[in-house]
Amino acid sequence: MAAPKKGRRPAGGQSRPGRALALILIAMVALTGGMFWSGHTTPRLGIDLAGGTSITLKAKAEPGQESAVNETNMNTAVGIIERRVNGLGVSEAEVQTQGRENIIVNIPKGTNEKQAREQVGTTAQLYFRQVMAVAPAEQAPAPDASTKPAPKPSASGATADKGKTDKSATPSATASTQGRAVTEALKAPSPTPTATSATTPKATGTPKADTPADPATAALQQKFVTLNCLDPKQRTAAGNGVKATEPTVACGKNAIGQWEKYLLGPAEVDGKDVDDAKGVFDQQRGMWIVTMDFTSGGAKKFQTITAKLSQQQEPQNQFAIVLDGEVVSAPSVRQTLSASAEISGSFNQQSAQDLGNILSYGALPLTFDTQSVDTVTAALGGDQLEAGLIAGAIGLALVIIYLVVYYRGLSLIAILSLGVSALLTYVIMALLGPAIGFALNLPAVCGAIVAIGITADSFIVYFERIRDEVREGRTLRPAVERAWPRARRTILVSDFVSFLAAAVLFIVTVGKVQGFAFTLGLTTLLDIVVVFLFTKPVMTLLARTKFFGEGHKWSGLDPKRLGAKPPLRRSRRQSAPVDPKEA
Repeated sequence: MAAPKKGRRPAGGQSRPGRALALILIAMVALTGGMFWSGHTTPRLGIDLAGGTSITLKAKAEPGQESAVNETNMNTAVGIIERRVNGLGVSEAEVQTQGRENIIVNIPKGTNEKQAREQVGTTAQLYFRQVMAVAPAEQAPAPDASTKPAPKPSASGATADKGKTDKSATPSATASTQGRAVTEALKAPSPTPTATSATTPKATGTPKADTPADPATAALQQKFVTLNCLDPKQRTAAGNGVKATEPTVACGKNAIGQWEKYLLGPAEVDGKDVDDAKGVFDQQRGMWIVTMDFTSGGAKKFQTITAKLSQQQEPQNQFAIVLDGEVVSAPSVRQTLSASAEISGSFNQQSAQDLGNILSYGALPLTFDTQSVDTVTAALGGDQLEAGLIAGAIGLALVIIYLVVYYRGLSLIAILSLGVSALLTYVIMALLGPAIGFALNLPAVCGAIVAIGITADSFIVYFERIRDEVREGRTLRPAVERAWPRARRTILVSDFVSFLAAAVLFIVTVGKVQGFAFTLGLTTLLDIVVVFLFTKPVMTLLARTKFFGEGHKWSGLDPKRLGAKPPLRRSRRQSAPVDPKEA
């Protein structure tokens, strides 16, 4: 009989189970540490568990413009609605599309929930208003030019497409104009207006009462002085509830992300006067710009306002693009414009496309009808969560009882593996909340409960393969290694089918059902990780112990209880005895 080759391992052998256990231990410690470091130690709860309001909006196009209900316009609407709801101070609101023409808005229980419900379905208000004065977010503006903190750059200095700024302008002053200017579309930069030759720009503070262009009342001036744009509540209340024909105050961010406050004149152009707008890359100048096309009526209005603005000095030659009471851009005007215009300046691809989408939204022939408003109380959500946890605990208890009765000592390995899987699932869910906005809803809890059976099934497959090897007369250590390749194939096929079903369910469904599919897919992947990096290595190590290796009656691997065959032993063939007489 040939001697076995040195270093040859049994089929499916694992030489160093400690490495796999160390790997999963490091992963568990890292994920748990990340959870505590992030400060999110509990999974984010969905609206059906935390309580709140769920609103379903259906997009409706104007007659003859059905194509307006498309993915781009719906995503733009989602962004504006999310901006509006979160701007009210509603924390962790969820806004997402559902299908082709529906938008789902989930508003958690909060102090401004009622106000958010009132505003969520209203049409976005987009206006073009003349800028009368600009000041830092919480600074009281100076009464005249002699005491202003920093002069504004001239119109030519603020024009970023010329690549230069007024030498007297400070960085903060330059940023207040956002480095953007409006010129006629698809033409070379126009000559500088006469007004830009003025050597002393106007003050950025509140204009004097005798200023002809100043429509503000004393009360509005006082509101502008006391406005603090660093306060979210003041930002939200500043420009809301003001008629288009009235002057107002508003807040907005400049090019470097700092809040500023604006004193604005009446609306000169409505968002519906914009026919189209988009962010494009100008190949000749090598920069991102935003192009605007106006309707016939809008072109006349825009020509009137730009003719007036082009003769003003900073900041009165700027017009503010105001969306829902917030200034999203405030470019300066250098010439009279009409049907087409472009905004150039400190844009990158994202900011140019975002501004183009915002401008386009004012012209979209979309309105939203409220299809349903569902209110979930916190008590009802707590009851649902409690019921789900009780169901999960009962299911887990039944699985453990079955494992203990049928597998005895092997149930210890299964229970430890279930614990590792539960810990990883919890930590990952807690981390996915702030990372991708994952919210644990009731269907997701159901998916986690179903996963208990999927995970237990993998252990049972492996244990039964080991028992089959023991029944064949093999000792435990080789039985563990020989059973692994066969069990591994079965586990991978089973988990692949479960994951495929979860992926298909996630793709073809919408809303809360996706929570079930996501959780099911996540726990299926974790089942593979736990079986490969924990269950198999632990089984390998325990097979070396006396309790399991010698088949103790409480180990679950007692050869007598399993009906094992006696080990097959090879014996030499004996020759027939020789008769001495014949010899």
